[in-house]
Amino acid sequence: VLVDARNGVIEQTRRHAAVAALLRVPHVVLAVNKMDLVDYRETVFAKIAEEFTAYAADLGVPDVTAIPISALAGDNVVEPSAHMDWYGGPTVLEHLETVPVSEELTADRARFPVQYVIRPQTAEHPDYRGYAGQIASGVLRVGEAVTVLPSGRTSTIEAIDALGESVDTAHAPQSVTLRLTDDIDVSRGDLIAPTAVAPAPTHEVLATVCHVADRPLTVGQRVLLKHTTRTVKAIVKEIPSRLTLDDLSQHPDPGRLVANDIGRILVRTAEPLALDAYAAFRRTGSFLLIDPADGTTLTAGMAGDAFTAHEGTA
Repeated sequence: VLVDARNGVIEQTRRHAAVAALLRVPHVVLAVNKMDLVDYRETVFAKIAEEFTAYAADLGVPDVTAIPISALAGDNVVEPSAHMDWYGGPTVLEHLETVPVSEELTADRARFPVQYVIRPQTAEHPDYRGYAGQIASGVLRVGEAVTVLPSGRTSTIEAIDALGESVDTAHAPQSVTLRLTDDIDVSRGDLIAPTAVAPAPTHEVLATVCHVADRPLTVGQRVLLKHTTRTVKAIVKEIPSRLTLDDLSQHPDPGRLVANDIGRILVRTAEPLALDAYAAFRRTGSFLLIDPADGTTLTAGMAGDAFTAHEGTA
């Protein structure tokens, strides 16, 4: 998040913090720029850092690193600044090179969105039926009982093919082909998950969203909902609230969301979807709303609750 030292924490800065909280971003860098135009004063930096950190903490952002910089002069960008000896933290480059950014995807429950069904039907492979895709999270093992969603049909992983070879296990984010013991109907857009931890399919999606299109999102609007490799028709049933950035309260029943608005929506889908809560599974808890007329991306959504600490109304 880049802040002008002369302006402090403005609405756009708060919006960036809110989006970081929505996306469950674990580490945020606050770069306070143009310190040369405020005479490199520590008090200016401290006030901005304190205000932003407090705001981000209220949203649930776990870690904020504030760095005073002057991009024009190069202060604290790559090398430590000679003008700000009161600052003892890392430079921007140093922090970006050392902050942990990878996700431990294998620790989550296994999720496998099917991208493509492989049926060569050749003399060499007359009965081959494989389901190709990228493992979104977790680990899959040969012999594991799985459920195909949204149909709910069950089977067992007979084999896992990775880079032309059979393996006993595969983990996220590997791209593999699964073969099942049963000849069941599996198509692109289906989700394969271990039976013991499979999500429940639903037609009702309650989510926190960030509207990104110039045209508003309104109640009753018909859209396409893209979740992993599956795209279905949907309708916006309700817009219960819009987030007010000044005090983090919820403005009830706004009727619509305009560009850059963050709010809560309820969507009804024509076909069931196997979504997870975004807070637990980022890859299978996220989705996009798309304009069916021209394919424009309208809204980015995160299934489940967000900003649960702020339930007041504006």
